[in-house]
Amino acid sequence: MKLEKARINDANAVHKLINSFADKDEMLPRALSEIYENIREIFVVREEGKVVACAALHVNWCDLAEIRSLAVESALQNKDAGSMLVRACLDEARELGLPAVFCLTYKPAFFEKLGFTLIDKSELPRKIWAECFRCPKFPDCDEVSLVYRF
Repeated sequence: MKLEKARINDANAVHKLINSFADKDEMLPRALSEIYENIREIFVVREEGKVVACAALHVNWCDLAEIRSLAVESALQNKDAGSMLVRACLDEARELGLPAVFCLTYKPAFFEKLGFTLIDKSELPRKIWAECFRCPKFPDCDEVSLVYRF
């Protein structure tokens, strides 16, 4: 497995991977145009040249970023691809000088193993909820919020 920043020609594969999980209500769907617009935020893991996992680091403000759209092909789950992606996002956040990174997830134990701690959603700035309006579960969010502080 090889981790690297996404390239333009990865957009369709990233789109398909993210939306395969969105179809199961496990994450928010992403439009292909949104993938292109935010391609520089995205990391991918390749196996034999094929995109098999992805995640994005989205900067929300001067002191906070979000790890979003973490998706790993089912056959490769529990084989370190997800951890590689989260660590890459954290490394980039550290390089940018951000003091904290949060995530919203249905798999809090995975993130806790990587040093994230639970946080009440009410502690997160309202600005982060702008995207939640697209979620079919809004306003009854059942995701767990966690934060990693440097």
